[in-house]
Amino acid sequence: MTLNVDLRQVIHALADALDLVGVDDVAHGKRVGVMAAECGRVEGLGADEVAFLFELGMLHDIGVSSTRVHGHLVESFDWSGAQTHCQVGYERVRGFAPLEAMALPILYHHTRWDVLQNLPLPARVKRQANLIYLVDRVDALAAPHYGDKALLLFTEEIRARIAEHAGSYFAPELVEIFLEASRAEAFWLMLEPRSLEALRPQGVDGMFAATPDELYRLGEIFARIVDAKSPFTAEHSVGVARLARYLGERLGLEAGHVGRLEIAALLHDLGKLRVPDEILDKPGRLDARERKIINAHSFETFRILRGIRGFEEIALWAACHHEEPDGSGYPFHLDAAATPLEARILRVADIFQAMVQERPYRQGMDDAAVARFMGELVAAGRCEARLVDALLADLPAARRQACGAGVPAPQP
Repeated sequence: MTLNVDLRQVIHALADALDLVGVDDVAHGKRVGVMAAECGRVEGLGADEVAFLFELGMLHDIGVSSTRVHGHLVESFDWSGAQTHCQVGYERVRGFAPLEAMALPILYHHTRWDVLQNLPLPARVKRQANLIYLVDRVDALAAPHYGDKALLLFTEEIRARIAEHAGSYFAPELVEIFLEASRAEAFWLMLEPRSLEALRPQGVDGMFAATPDELYRLGEIFARIVDAKSPFTAEHSVGVARLARYLGERLGLEAGHVGRLEIAALLHDLGKLRVPDEILDKPGRLDARERKIINAHSFETFRILRGIRGFEEIALWAACHHEEPDGSGYPFHLDAAATPLEARILRVADIFQAMVQERPYRQGMDDAAVARFMGELVAAGRCEARLVDALLADLPAARRQACGAGVPAPQP
């Protein structure tokens, strides 16, 4: 797979996906990054360190998939369950070279300073982690005032609240830096949506060419964030990616297209991060409103991925995995002739994986049942016969790809 893609641009775009977890407030990570970077500039740090703080702020909640957890984190100044997402985030980035330096700051970004200062960690890590904690709490305190545009009326109250916690929650010198940075109205006005959008090109200076392995690893990290959002979808995106690759190879796609298809499959459900937990976790039939909310996820995926130069095909394939041959699908209502083959493969892989995967509320389909179900979709004109034939030609192999090696078929 050869793609001329800027790794940092991919990271920035996927950081936007993390912010979707807020559902109605989709800029928490960016605001934390902006405030951390501004504090770094006031402190006199170099451009590379300021850029690092910006990206660390954007990705600090990489351990959060749930809208419920996000709600606790932004509604409470101190929440007893906060450490769980820090540990999860640490595990997700640890060992991935481009993000390795963020692992320890992410792990400790909800650790109080009176504890953190005594831990055997590099001083730089302590300061990075505690600064993110500080501005993260600033955003939690400011959150009630974003919607009514009254934030500037409450900035002194927020500054005083942070100052109260110098020496306990936050390092005193970091509190002083924050107080200096936040004296200016500009500090707070930079947190408005228009200002945040204008900041996107920042931090993507220079080309950091992504290797195929880095793109796959990054795709896998974010696939696991999506799949962790609901117990009903555990391992779904990774299974769809394996199966899409398998089908692409069986159907004779060239290697480069197979690699891009696998990335598209890993990221195809990114937009589900903006779906409230109670809708994704609902075991019964969705009502009309809930169905419309779910259906918006594929366009959210498109919106995130199309901003990455070099991902134009990947964005389209991922977004079109719910298009139907007769044009009745979503979000673009493309028919089979207008839908790329890779997207049609992804659709079949997505359906099959969901049917054979074990879910908390039902057993996965056995081979006979899933063959019958896929055949019914073909007969109804909802799936392409040759794609389903390639899938059913070796059902045990397809199941292994969808569910992982060593997974036996359920008994009828």
